[in-house]
Amino acid sequence: MGSRTVAALACFLVLLVPVSAAPRPKPPETRPNVIVILVDDLGYGDLGVYGGKTVPTPNIDALVRSGVRFTQGYATAAVCAPSRAGLLSGRHQARFGFEFNPVGRDEQIGLPPSETTIAQVLKRAGYVTGMIGKWHIGQAEGFHPLDRGFDSFFGVLGGATSYFSNPADSPIPADTGADGLTTRARFPITRAHEVVDPPGYLTDVFTDEADKFITANRDRPFFLYLAYNAPHTPLQAPKAYTDRFAEISSPQQRVYAGMVASLDDNIGRLRKVIRDQGLERRTVILFISDNGCPNYVRGACSNAPLSGFKAFPWEGGVRVPFALSAPGRVPAGGVSDRPVSTLDVMPTLAALAGVSAPRSAEGLDLFTLLKSPRRAGNDRPLFWRMGPNHAVRDGRWKLLVVNRSDTVQDLTNILGAPTPDGIKAEVSPLGQWVLLFDLEADPAEKHDLAARYPAVVARLSGEFAAWDRLNVDPVFTSRRQFRTEVDGRRVQLFN
Repeated sequence: MGSRTVAALACFLVLLVPVSAAPRPKPPETRPNVIVILVDDLGYGDLGVYGGKTVPTPNIDALVRSGVRFTQGYATAAVCAPSRAGLLSGRHQARFGFEFNPVGRDEQIGLPPSETTIAQVLKRAGYVTGMIGKWHIGQAEGFHPLDRGFDSFFGVLGGATSYFSNPADSPIPADTGADGLTTRARFPITRAHEVVDPPGYLTDVFTDEADKFITANRDRPFFLYLAYNAPHTPLQAPKAYTDRFAEISSPQQRVYAGMVASLDDNIGRLRKVIRDQGLERRTVILFISDNGCPNYVRGACSNAPLSGFKAFPWEGGVRVPFALSAPGRVPAGGVSDRPVSTLDVMPTLAALAGVSAPRSAEGLDLFTLLKSPRRAGNDRPLFWRMGPNHAVRDGRWKLLVVNRSDTVQDLTNILGAPTPDGIKAEVSPLGQWVLLFDLEADPAEKHDLAARYPAVVARLSGEFAAWDRLNVDPVFTSRRQFRTEVDGRRVQLFN
């Protein structure tokens, strides 16, 4: 074999030998961390940034001003559990029959396993998922947070619990009717499935846990669902906070103010953790209340300038504080009057994670919505259903259909003595109020225009009927069927 042949063969053999390429640098993580802060029963008028005057809320106001404040943000329900079911599934809860609060049936009832949660979507996208706080959409196997896409859980599975391990640690008694039923014994704090009894004030404890979660997962994308139970009853606050409001004579108002001030301080502490970990520009935060504040706290809270309260389909029950903070994605100081819904959380977070939301998801991506021009008539309608009571918001108009009543009940008694299970929510023998409001001119819903605009009533009624055809009957009945009065109209409500 000649020298040239040998050299050529050597070159050919070299080409056959695999060469280890230098490892490519890993591209920087572009998917943001996501924190959904859901607060409990906080009124539209309880925050300074929404016009509140009683309690200074500088930290929450700063969070809201760091992004976009929605002036017309809505929950899918006026009470806790169905509101959470709608938010976490991205579908209106009437689609799968989770229409009312479970009230004593949490161990049998929960968000159906057929519904995909935000946590499941983001976990499949590679996110670490954690849930801290109040769950309230199921406790049994298959309904627990760890069965619904969350890698970790610390909090209360039911609808409420004491803020102190020993309720006597709250320095000012501020009973609202049925608070004695809400104890750690009935509604314990658990880590995963293990009952724990953390010392300290629960709002502080939940922020401590959030600190640990964020710090432990700072180097990989995470989703934290931080569902504070504040300022839901029982009204309890540390002395350091009630002392800030010594001039308030009402014990309910004074303790509630302390609870909101504590919540505000903890939001400030949470944001400091994010800054200290260098995550501020890599973290998107949504801040939302699950529904409006209640009337059974004896005037302690505010939904001003809106009418109605928690459990009411009026604006005060369903229009809530709603803000999106996303440094580098939306400018600070933004204010939007586009109607938005907690149904929008699912598609928004899925888009941030670079994956598709479930095809059954009903909301809109908030980032896309904010970039699109608003034109007359291009806002999608929003719907609510609570048994036979229902509402439609379409553009400036809101149709409200509510059972008539001939009596008024004391809400504190309703809380302690719920309606027996199995009694269906049906149209009243007295008929229903059919009310129409122009929310642009009358956000407080004081002037019924149904008689003046029958064509609008007919159109919105048709929209509701078409939407309702895709719903199912409630899987369980309302145990909070009560009669009250709104602006001189006696009504029967269901929640």
